[in-house]
Amino acid sequence: MLLGVNIDHIATLRQARGTYYPDPLEAALIARQSGADSITVHLREDRRHIQDVDVVRLSEVPDLRINLEMAATGDMLSKAIEYLPADCCLVPEKREELTTEGGLNVAAQVDELTRVCAELQSAGIRVALFIDPDQLQLDAAKQTGAEVVELHTGCFAEAGPGDAREQELQRVVNAAEYAAAIGLRGHAGHGLNYTNVSDIAAIPELFELNIGHSVVAQSVFSGFAEAVREMKRLMMEARRE
Repeated sequence: MLLGVNIDHIATLRQARGTYYPDPLEAALIARQSGADSITVHLREDRRHIQDVDVVRLSEVPDLRINLEMAATGDMLSKAIEYLPADCCLVPEKREELTTEGGLNVAAQVDELTRVCAELQSAGIRVALFIDPDQLQLDAAKQTGAEVVELHTGCFAEAGPGDAREQELQRVVNAAEYAAAIGLRGHAGHGLNYTNVSDIAAIPELFELNIGHSVVAQSVFSGFAEAVREMKRLMMEARRE
C-alpha cells in the first residue's frame, strides 16, 4: 500500500501571502523522508496553488516520483510532456470549485481521453483517470487505454456514520474489485483523513492512496513529518489486519 502525499495546500498557504514560503519542494522532501512513496500536485488552470516552477523544481529531484493531476486540455498536455512526471492523473476541473467535486465522466468522452492517454503514454508517463466508483465509468476507463483508475472517495468521506457510510464504502469496494477484474490498477483518494483512511486502506485491490488536505491540516499541530508518518502507519496497520 503506497502513500502519495498531495502538497497543493502547502502552496495554498504560500500563495495566501505571495511569499516564497512555505516551499512545496521542502515539503516534498520531508514527505519522502517520512514515508511518502510519491508526491501529488495539481497544476490547475487558474494556478491557485501549485505553480509551473514548482513542478519544474520537483521534477529535477532525482528519484522523486511525481504524480501530476491535470485537466485533459491541450495546454496541460503540453505541460505534462514538457515536465515528464512519472504519473499523470486526469481530473475534472472547474474554476469556481473549492476542490475537485467528482470524478471524470469518462463515458461521455472516451475518444478524446483515449487520444490524451495515448499521447501521455508515448512520452513514458503512466496515466490514471480520477473517476467515481461506478461500473459504467470503469468500463469506459478501460476503453481509453489508461493503466490506472483513482477512485473518488469523497462521497464515502462525507457520509455520516451508519448505513449511508457503509453503502458508500461498499461502492468503493465493489469498484476496486471490478477494476482489478478488468485489468485496471486501483488507486483511491479525496477526503481521506486519520479517522476514515483505515477502511479504504484495507481494500486489497487498492495499491495507492493519494491524500493531502488532512495531512497538511494535521501538520499544523504535529508537524509535517509526523503527520505523514502517522498517515502511513494507519494505512499499513489496516493492510495487516
